[in-house]
Parts: sequence; C-alpha cells; structure tokens
Amino acid sequence: MVHKFAMNRLVSSLSSLSLAGFRGGGDCQAVFGWCSNIPTQSYLAKRVHMDSAALEQRISELEIKLEEYNSLLADPSLQSDPKRAADVGREYRTLEKILEAASNYHSVTEQLGQTREMLSGEQDPEMKAMIQEELEDLEAQLDPARIAYEDCLHPEDPMDAKNILLEIRAGAGGQEAALFAGDLLRAYQRFSEEKSWKLEVLSLSPSDLGGIKEVVAAVRGNKVYSFLKFESGVHRVQRVPVTERQGRIHTSTITVAVLPEADDVEVEVHDKDLRIDVYRSQGAGGQHVNTTDSAVRITHLPTGVVVACQDERSQIQNRARAMQILRARLLDKAIADQQKERAADRKSQVGTGDRSERIRTYNFPQNRVTDHRIAFTTKSLDRVIEGDLLTVIQALRDAERKENLELNE
Repeated sequence: MVHKFAMNRLVSSLSSLSLAGFRGGGDCQAVFGWCSNIPTQSYLAKRVHMDSAALEQRISELEIKLEEYNSLLADPSLQSDPKRAADVGREYRTLEKILEAASNYHSVTEQLGQTREMLSGEQDPEMKAMIQEELEDLEAQLDPARIAYEDCLHPEDPMDAKNILLEIRAGAGGQEAALFAGDLLRAYQRFSEEKSWKLEVLSLSPSDLGGIKEVVAAVRGNKVYSFLKFESGVHRVQRVPVTERQGRIHTSTITVAVLPEADDVEVEVHDKDLRIDVYRSQGAGGQHVNTTDSAVRITHLPTGVVVACQDERSQIQNRARAMQILRARLLDKAIADQQKERAADRKSQVGTGDRSERIRTYNFPQNRVTDHRIAFTTKSLDRVIEGDLLTVIQALRDAERKENLELNE
C-alpha cells in the first residue's frame, strides 16, 4: 500500500500544478525521458540506499513528477499523437509503481526506527518481548520492501511487453542444421504452450529430410519479448547426425532472430519506399497456390530489407503477412542501430544480440547446454530440447537485472 501522506499530498495537488514548461512541441523527447527535469530510473536507482529523510524527499519529488505527467496526459494536444500518448502513459505508470514501492520502503524503515527506539527505552519484560516480536516482523519486511523498490528502479526494456516474430534459419551443417532448426522450433512451441502463448507459423521452408531451412513464426502472449529476447544469435549443436554412419560428432549452427512486433504508429512505411513484386508460389501446395501469382516480395528501398511470403492462398493475405514481417524487421533494425551506439559506451554481459554472436551450445553426447554470454551450463539438454527453456532463460534474466543494478549503483 502507498503511504497515506504520499497519496494524500499527490491527490490534493493534482489540479494546482502549472505546466508552462511542458506545453508546445518541445516538451517531449523520443520514447522515455519526456521532460528534462524528470529523474530517470537510472538516476533514482543511485538513491536506493538513502536515509529516511532523503527517501521522504525523493517521494515528494516523485509526487510532483506524477502531477506533471497527470496534467500532461490531460492535455488535449497529446491525444492527437497516439504514440506520444502511449509513451507518456507508460512513463506515468512506471513512476507510479516507483512511488508506491518507495513509500512502502519508507514506511517500513520509519516503523523500524521507532520500534528500535521503543525497545531501547522499555523496562517492562512483557512489553519488551512484544516490541521485540514486532521488531523482528518489521526486519523481515525490510529486505522484501527494498528489493521491491530496486525492482521498480530496474530500467525495464520498453519492448518487453511486446509480441514477437521469431525467425529460425539453418546455417553451417547442411541437413543436420535444418534438422536442429526443426528441433528448436518444436522446443519454442512447447515453451509457448507452457507460458499460455500462441505460436503461429507465418512462413516455412522445409528441407528434404523433414527439417527446416527457414521459418518465421509469430508468438503472442504476456511479455513474450521479455523472455525470448535473449534467444537472438547463433545456436551451435554438437551431435551425431542421423545421416552419419560412423558415429562421428558433427558441429552445426542455426541462427535465431527475435523481432519485437511493430505497431503501425511505431514504424511508418510509405508506399513510395516500397517495391512490390508478385510471382507464382513454388514448392508443395494446392493447384490454386501454384497456378496464380499469389506470392509477394516486398523490398524496402531506403534500407534494402526484402521480405517474401508465399504460404497463403491469396496475394492479399501474403502481402499483409509480408508487411507484418517487414515492419518487425525495420523496428529490429532501428533497435540494433541504437544498441550499436550504446555498445561504444559499454559491453553488456548478456551479449549484444548481434546475429553473428555465438550465444549457446547444445552438446548432445554430454547432455549439456552452455550459454556463453554468462558462462551458464546445465546438464539437462534432454529437458531443454523438449521445451523446458525457463532454466536457461531465467539465468539470463537474472544476469541482466544484476548487471543493470550494478551499473546504476
């Protein structure tokens, strides 16, 4: 619960704040950090370990910022820009969570100080025992309250709540790479079922032995990107292929790309920037698929990104899917460019997400999975390949959280 003094002060002053400094087109920046004088999560994270008076001051500052955001959300001009409105609303909710956690942490620390003072001055044995019991209860609440506060300050990836497009391509290793691409797709399908997500294959290019040369799938559900964003990169498999007669272990690779699904307001695509070609679909399919110009290839001229789709029966359906994939790839390119700029400032422990980065090895003879970014190893490959990916993914999520907290200290 938010401390009463904090919420009362917030509610009483919502209508009184002047937004002279926030009106007009120059009041906001791209995505986060809308107002120059609003403290960022990174700045606030440096103030986690603070005394009671400083924490109370920080709560007061947060209340003021929430008032500013509340007035900004009420500005009619904001509603004419859906993207800007969504970003302001997201930042408002973030600050609201931080205020609630900070107020709870402050309340526990205040009560702890008062209870310790009472204990030191109490002479009656029975009362002292009661106060000691209350003190132990408050001490048990302190760490969870602090951790909850730190969790709020942990800079959340704005993409975390998004659905994704999952692309898997066979790399070095020929048929064996294609077979493992199929194995990994099935692992993601089972993991999606466990998480109550929906995985839909949008485009599939099979290999001769039942493997997969390339597949694009949409995964939708609760915070899909926050779990699967660590999967981007080169996955290496070491095992005896089904085609190997002498029992030799082969090494093959596949490439996984995880693209956050783009909204129309996030990626603006102009018709003049597109070259659209139609042609007859190739490969297995019904007579309608192979005898009409239903396949679509879209080229984004400014970036050179090319997307082809032929799996649907009609040209309209294939074009819609191709545009969905194109938007996701353009958003991913923008994110990758931004990450390259940040990489000049620091090297992330959990990797850059570069498609060429070898991120994980699956060694079947040793039943071992190793994630090279955090030197994590588990001897449970048999369970991982059946969809039990949470052990590996959670280790990466924990490493990311730890890294961000250390950077913000």
